[in-house]
Amino acid sequence: MTPLENVRLADHCTLGVGGPARFLVEARSEAAVLEAHAWARARNLPLLVLGGGSNLVVADEGVEGLVVKIALRGVHTREAHGVVEVIAAAGEPWDDLVCMSVERGWAGFECLSGIPGLVGATPMQNVGAYGQDVSETVIFVRAFDSSTGRIMTFENRECRFGYRDSLFRSAEPGRHVILSVGYRLRPRGPATIRYADVEKDLAARGVEKPSIADVRASVLAIRRSKSMVLDPLDENRRSCGSFFTNPIIATDDLAAVESRADDPTMPRWPLPGGRVKLSAAWLIERAGYTRGRAEGPVGLSTRHALAIVARDGARAQDVVGFARRVQAAVKERFGVRLTPEPVFWGVSTS
Repeated sequence: MTPLENVRLADHCTLGVGGPARFLVEARSEAAVLEAHAWARARNLPLLVLGGGSNLVVADEGVEGLVVKIALRGVHTREAHGVVEVIAAAGEPWDDLVCMSVERGWAGFECLSGIPGLVGATPMQNVGAYGQDVSETVIFVRAFDSSTGRIMTFENRECRFGYRDSLFRSAEPGRHVILSVGYRLRPRGPATIRYADVEKDLAARGVEKPSIADVRASVLAIRRSKSMVLDPLDENRRSCGSFFTNPIIATDDLAAVESRADDPTMPRWPLPGGRVKLSAAWLIERAGYTRGRAEGPVGLSTRHALAIVARDGARAQDVVGFARRVQAAVKERFGVRLTPEPVFWGVSTS
């Protein structure tokens, strides 16, 4: 194995900032992943896994380690007993898989249309949007355990899925390299419609009995309107999508937030276990950071308050500094702490 040296990571991330990887190799097979692990271990270097780069912030100094760019491909399907099992390699583009499934009439992914990145990232952060979470369809995750050197298969319940979270993301970050994911979809199943914006778009188009293809079309239209679909001509294209997750607070703390907000229209969604989810975008805008606000070469998307956008000349430290100021404003105004959604390499988020 002969890795490339000093590879500019900004070119591999949708945010377009960040320094070089000391070493980088593209893994097109599971054997290549194992070989990369052995190579890095022999040199006492950390192993970092790069997918589509759509949820990643890399430090301006870069990273001293071996970056493995996942390029494993292949999709296998099997229909039996009223369900379809789809097994996809970690390097498959996610939206291509969604598109294929919708075209074949397999329900379960339609609300997750237009999300950038690769299959391997979907269980990592329990990708979700417009009323669906990928954990609803995951059967298993096949992953390389860098601590033991073994390839493991995790069933759904072993993945510890949570809101934008899993065993692979926060419980033991960096330990596992996801190789493939198995999903269970519903052939000829009904479309999932749990989100008001989706209902509104379908109604505007006069769709009374929506198919999963109709829902995919609505989701793509909504995402485009918010610059949440990768488009080289979009002025907001250099971002990580949603930079913060929607905060979840204890029900007992809600009254204090409501008092600070002094606005009965503040969005809130009750959750099991005495918790409430709030809208990060709403809090950000009410804290003074409205869409399009810029500070130097970094600012908020002109179409969505959750997206931090890098312009020409932006550096990672500019992005992180701006994000911290947004967090501070929301904390001061509402007493709520926003949690960043991207993965950070070589950047302190404290």
